[in-house]
Amino acid sequence: MKTLTCDVCKSIITTPVNTRNYFHMVHREICESCHDKLELQLKPIVRTKMPFDYEWFNNLVRDSVEKAIQKGRFDVK
Repeated sequence: MKTLTCDVCKSIITTPVNTRNYFHMVHREICESCHDKLELQLKPIVRTKMPFDYEWFNNLVRDSVEKAIQKGRFDVK
């Protein structure tokens, strides 16, 4: 039996299936709940960026995930 631990909230992910109940982002494993919170956090920021730039987006995701790992949670407004 394979188990993973979310790098942000430290919850245990039993029987992990990639892109179904965990997500591999920026060399980190993130549970579905934290992935949803990440999307909620980034959506308002991404909508204001014109023109869209993938390098900027990747940096934004990386920085957001690293900050969340340090805090142990995502700050969703």
